[in-house]
This record gives sequence, structure tokens and C-alpha cells, in this order.
Amino acid sequence: MRFNTDARIVMTLDAGGTNFVFSAVQSEQEIIDPISIPAEGEKLEIVLEKIIQGFNEVKAKLKAPPVAISFCFPGPAEYELGIIGDLENLPTFRGGVALGPMLEEKFGIPVFINNDGDLFAYGEAIAGLLPDINRRISGSKSPKSYQNLLGVTFGTGFGGGIVSRGQLFLGDNSAQGEINRMRNKLHTNATVEENVSIRGIKRTYCRVTGLTPDQCPTPKDIFEIGMGTAAGNKEAAILAFHRMAEAAGDAIANAITMIDGLVVIGGGLSGAYPLFLQRLVDEMNSNFTTMVGTAVDRMEIKAFNLEDENEFARFYEGDTREIKVPFSSRRIQYDPMKRIGVGISRLGTSKAVSIGAYAYALHKLDNK
Repeated sequence: MRFNTDARIVMTLDAGGTNFVFSAVQSEQEIIDPISIPAEGEKLEIVLEKIIQGFNEVKAKLKAPPVAISFCFPGPAEYELGIIGDLENLPTFRGGVALGPMLEEKFGIPVFINNDGDLFAYGEAIAGLLPDINRRISGSKSPKSYQNLLGVTFGTGFGGGIVSRGQLFLGDNSAQGEINRMRNKLHTNATVEENVSIRGIKRTYCRVTGLTPDQCPTPKDIFEIGMGTAAGNKEAAILAFHRMAEAAGDAIANAITMIDGLVVIGGGLSGAYPLFLQRLVDEMNSNFTTMVGTAVDRMEIKAFNLEDENEFARFYEGDTREIKVPFSSRRIQYDPMKRIGVGISRLGTSKAVSIGAYAYALHKLDNK
């Protein structure tokens, strides 16, 4: 369901370890300039007062009262209860902090908190890649349409979220979509996030080039080196993104086997997709080997790179045919090609999270 014509206003927050960025959304659009407040504080009370201050400043700029507060906040947490656990980047949060209930008391409106990976996936399912692909394939002969989405983010860490038939999937422990905790194909005693992250890209590039961590270029610089538009070790740069793609493709293949839907990638590293996306899709389509030595497809479905024109054309066409209904003169269309697509965020990560937070709050209010 879209809320792009809804007049209700929701206050939002993008909570990072460095800054709290506050805003307000109406009709799926930000309606004020974001307000940034440093996140640091020696005591929990100082940090909480900054959060209250930020929302007060947002509220003062609004022409109509907000109906809810909805935002992403780091975990671990019990998001449905609004309780934040022990945070690595915000060390004053310890022992369980009832952030949601506190804000509900202060502002007198419902408060909804989620993980950024979940809200990214929800935004892309509502207004991003999922409807875009369904719109594009609606003109094909295939009867296929898509209703499920796995959203993943590549950046400081490796995040994820799941949307199924319009509903954001919520686990029993607020630990849904934690794809970062999957086993790393390249280093089997480590998590996949060790390679699917900024630190993973830099570590590989430094290891191959012999640079120290303080000498290492940024991932943006490494991408430009890999594309041949900046000076540096091109082979090492390409390898860094290919290693990330191999680890990510393995984890996404494991996850999508349980979900069976489209995959959308966001986060700070997603702009480097020319160096990693096809390699990631190839990993998803690789083979297992049986105990007798024969090959078996890694997945029951085939993945396509939606950012490649030729790959998208094959995804679009499928294998549509007409079949006869038994004991009837009627014929129906049938597309037996089991396929999904992997694409890059259509909205941009921040906007997808913002739309996801807005839509989640209004959906909860409407179904209360």
C-alpha cells in the first residue's frame, strides 16, 4: 500500500553512532530540512535528552501535529516493545532502555522503532525495486509477478530485511533478517560481515597491496581504481569487490532459498555494483556437488542481474507458453521458468528507510 497522498505527518530519526538525524515525512516525502545532533554523551540521560530535543525541534517546524514517531535504531533490541539493548556504538545504552515508551510519554503519540535493514526493505517493497520490476514486466507475455523481497545493505556492516506480500517480517526476538550472522564462505569460522563490509573491502585491498590500514584508500577510491579511473592496483581493487561478492552471494543464496523473491541491494557500497553485482549473481547460480560427484544447481530458482540489459531481457521474457486446461477448451498462460532478480536500490538507501519508517507507522495505525 502506498501512502504518497496521505496527509498525515510522522517524525523520523536516523540514529547512527556519530549523529542523530531527525526529520519529518508526509506523503512519503521529507517536509523539513533534517536536523543533526551529535550522538555522544557521557551518561545515558544526556543521550536521551538529545533525542527528545531533536524531536521537539522537528515538531516546532511542523504546520500540523504529527500522528506518530517512527525510526530506525541500532540493535540488539526488542523493537516491538521499544526497548533498546546493549549497544556497541552507543555504550551508554545498557541493561535495556525503554526508549519507545519514554518517547510515547513525552510526545503523547505512538512510537515505532525498527532495524534499518528492515525499513530499507519495506521502503523498496512499497515504492522502490519491487513495484518497479512488477511494472516493467507487466507488459511481457509472462503471467509472473513478485510479492516477496529480501533487502540487504552493504556498508559499515551487512544488514537485511524481509517483506512478504506487503508485510514486513518480524521475528519473535527482533532478530529477523540478521543476514550478517551467516557463516562466511571464505572464512568458515567468521561471520559473512567480515567480508561484506567497508572493513572487508579495505582489508583485502591492503593485504594484496601491502599497504597498512592507515594508508588504505577508501572503498570509493578502491572502486575508482578498479574501474580504471584512478591510480592504484586495479587487480587488487577488483579482487576486493569480487571477494565481497562471493561471500555476499553465498549468504544471499542461502537466505533467498527460504524466501523466494526479488533481492534489492542498498548501503554505502551499493554504488560500486559494476564491480561486484554480476560476480554476486554468478555465485548465487553456482553448483553444489553431490556425494557421487554430479553437479546440482545451488538454488531451485535462477537469479538474474537486473542492472544488466541482456540479463534483464532474459528475466523479462521468461519461458511463457499456453497450456490446455484438461477436459476444457480453455487455454491459459504458463511460465515454468523459476527466476528472481537481483538489483540495486531504486530509491537510495536513506529515502527507502524514510519511506519504510513512514509506511510502517501508518500501516500499524490503520490496523490497530
